[in-house]
Amino acid sequence: MSTVAFFPEGAFGPTNNCVGIGAVLRERGHRVVFIVEESFAGSLEEKGFEERTMRLAPPPEEPEVPGQFWKDFIRDTAPVFRTPTIEQLGSFIEPTFRALVDGSMYVHGRLLEIFDELQPDVIVEDNVVSFPALQASGRPWVRIVSCNPAEMKDPAVPPTFSGYPTDDRSLWPAYWDEYRRVHAGLHAEFDEFCRSHGAPALPGLDFMHESPHLNLSLYPAEVDYARERPLGSTWHNLEASVRATDAPWELPPQFAGPNGPLVYLSLGSLGSADVELMRALIVELAASRYRVIVSKGPQHDQLELAANMVGEEFLPQTSVLPKVDLVITHGGNNTVTECLYFGKPMVVLPLFWDQYDNAQRIHETGFGIRLDTYAHEPEQLLGAIEALLANGKLRQRLGALSARLQQSPGTVKAAGVIEELTIRRSAAVQ
Repeated sequence: MSTVAFFPEGAFGPTNNCVGIGAVLRERGHRVVFIVEESFAGSLEEKGFEERTMRLAPPPEEPEVPGQFWKDFIRDTAPVFRTPTIEQLGSFIEPTFRALVDGSMYVHGRLLEIFDELQPDVIVEDNVVSFPALQASGRPWVRIVSCNPAEMKDPAVPPTFSGYPTDDRSLWPAYWDEYRRVHAGLHAEFDEFCRSHGAPALPGLDFMHESPHLNLSLYPAEVDYARERPLGSTWHNLEASVRATDAPWELPPQFAGPNGPLVYLSLGSLGSADVELMRALIVELAASRYRVIVSKGPQHDQLELAANMVGEEFLPQTSVLPKVDLVITHGGNNTVTECLYFGKPMVVLPLFWDQYDNAQRIHETGFGIRLDTYAHEPEQLLGAIEALLANGKLRQRLGALSARLQQSPGTVKAAGVIEELTIRRSAAVQ
């Protein structure tokens, strides 16, 4: 039996992705331990995993709830999401990277303590900035990229976080220039920290190292980018990594029967903190012919649903998706890949980070429609839903894609290559 330590970012998306992989490894007899922020304490134990807790910042004066820092951050920063992505580089992307870098610096010593105690055979991380403690531990580690693969920069791939199309490069140079300008200072600071704490120098424009052992991406081939420089031999594309640990979910009795298409509205645990946006979408869908399931999120007590809607603060998404006809989503990577896994068309309303890249990629590959999140008219949203539901060829494409992904689950593929890494380590230390 090997010990595998999972270290996901303190958000639900990366954590859920790691839970799916960890569950497969646990079923195969391995010891699986999650390293989580204190605000998540107990949430992984409820799923049957060991936990070790840490902090990414000094303790607050008031008690925390899981992911509360990011919920507050999104709520306070929501006006920035109405600006073009090139403007968000300085107003949102750099401050977000800075908060993450500060966390990496703060937690370094605690991570070394945890690794020394656990003596893991492999460490699996899902973050967007490096944690030099992984390299300093001297143990094999795995990088999971549960964001849009534009994060792995390439001359033929649109700029990271831009949402720009692949077939029009006219705006790319100016965006990259601004990206370099905005991040240069922080990159230099973090590069020095990494090199002085046991990690190599940071790559050019990146805040994250590539693992020399194993790197995993999550994007189906049908929507992935054609690259000018293919990724190296340590990279494996899981295509989707859909957990099988969500609780069952059944349609409420009033929603049973042929009473109109079933639509799922979810802007993620962070996006749904924008109460004004959620209320606007509820109004737009209230008079429609659809039955709407709403993931209300952390501000659930501030949302009043219409008569054609049901919803809860949190829903077991992978149990809901198989039952619906269409999804309105913020474009988070987990939700996008899960929709493709279950063969569901999407209307994508991006808010921040890689959601713009996912929205554009889904739109230009024909698996959904991207709309302006804040400036679209109600008839545009309803028209997009109708167009997608009426597209028979799209249903066939999605059905074929779903069948292919479900025949080879990414969680199983990930567990297999991680297991191989533990075997190689065991052989090396004997």
